Amino acid sequence: MVKMHGRCNLACRYCYLYEGPDRSWRERPAAAPPGVLERTATRIGEHAAAHGTRALSLVLHGGEPLLAGVDTLARFTGLVRDRVPDDCTVHATVQTNATLLTERRLAVLARNGIRVGISLDGGLAGHNTARTDHAGRPSWPAAARGARLIAERRPEAYAGILTVVDPATDPVELYESLLALRPPALDLLLPHGNWSARPPHREGPGTPYGDWLCAVFDRWWRAGRRETRVRLFEECVALLLGLPAATESLGLAPFDAVVVETDGSIEQVDSLKSCYEGAARTGLDVFRNSFDQALSHPGVAARQAGAASLAACCRACPLLAVCGGGHYAHRYRAGHGFANPSVYCADLQRFIRHVARRLTEAVPAVPADPVAPAVPVDPAVPAASEGDVP
Repeated sequence: MVKMHGRCNLACRYCYLYEGPDRSWRERPAAAPPGVLERTATRIGEHAAAHGTRALSLVLHGGEPLLAGVDTLARFTGLVRDRVPDDCTVHATVQTNATLLTERRLAVLARNGIRVGISLDGGLAGHNTARTDHAGRPSWPAAARGARLIAERRPEAYAGILTVVDPATDPVELYESLLALRPPALDLLLPHGNWSARPPHREGPGTPYGDWLCAVFDRWWRAGRRETRVRLFEECVALLLGLPAATESLGLAPFDAVVVETDGSIEQVDSLKSCYEGAARTGLDVFRNSFDQALSHPGVAARQAGAASLAACCRACPLLAVCGGGHYAHRYRAGHGFANPSVYCADLQRFIRHVARRLTEAVPAVPADPVAPAVPVDPAVPAASEGDVP
C-alpha cells in the first residue's frame, strides 16, 4: 500500500486517520515526492525478485490518492511494473472517495490497468451525511456522479465499493442502495474501535454489528452471487468449509501488507493508528531498509504468528479457525496490548454461527462418518456474551 497523497479533500467526521489519536500525517509531505516513488518501486522490484513473487497487489492510497494526479499514479504503476520480474503480475488498484473521478481520469486509469475501488457509507445521500468537504458541504453529489460514471463508462476498471458497517442504518436498504451503483464486489468493514475506545453502538449488551451483518448476509445469500460478491461473506463461507481464505478481519492467515508513507517511511497498516500515537510506526524507510527487514519487525511478526499471538480464550474457542481473533486493531486495550479478543467478539460469534446455520440448511444430509466441518455449526452451542471478554 503506497500513500500517493497524505491529505484528503473530505473531512469525514468519523475518520480514524485524521480525527484519531495518531497525528503523524501532519509531519509528512502532502504528496509523495518523485524520489520516494522511485525508491519504493525499486524496493518492490527487489522484493518480488528475491521471493519469486508471481503476483502482487499494489494499492494506491491516501488520504485521497487522486489529489496526486492520475498521471502520477500511472507513472508510478508503470515504474513498479518495470522493476518487478517479467513473470510477476502487478494488480494495481486506487482507493478513492470518487468525488474527483472524471471521464478523462478514468480513461487514464483504465488505460494503465489501474482498477478503481470506491469508499462510500452507502448508496443514498442520507447514508453519507458524515462525509463532507472541509467547508461542510455534502460530498454525495460528486461521489455518486463518480460511482455512476465508472459503472456506466468503465465497468472493466471497477474494483468495487468499500463500506463501513453502521448499525443505525437499515441493513437491507443500505445493501440494496449500493447494488444500485452496480459494484462487482463489496467489502463490509467494522468501524475501527477497541477496548479503550469503543466503537459506536458497542457500549451496551447485544450484538448490533452482528445482527446487521446477518440481515445483509441473508439478503445476499438468497440472491446468490449474480448480484455482487461480498468479500466478508465469501471468506466466512470458505473458512467454515475448511478452505483457505485471507482477509484482515477473519481467519488465521498471516497478514502480508505494509504501507509506504509519503516520506518513504515503511509502516504497518493504517488501522493501527486508531489505537494510539505511533502504533503503526516501524522506524524503517525505503531508503535504508528492505521489505524483508519490515517482515522481521516485531509488530509485523506478531501478525504472522497465527493463533500463537492470540489471547488464551481465543485459542480455546471453537470458532478460532474462522474468526482468527478478529481484526488486529480491534483487540487493543491500553496497558494490555493486543493479546485480547476483538471488541467485536460477540458480534463475530453471532455472525459466524448464523452463516454456519445457513450452510447447514443448504447442504443435504450426509451419510455416516462425515468429515468434520472446520468449526462446530450446532446452533445450540452457546455464544460468548459481553461479560466473557475483557
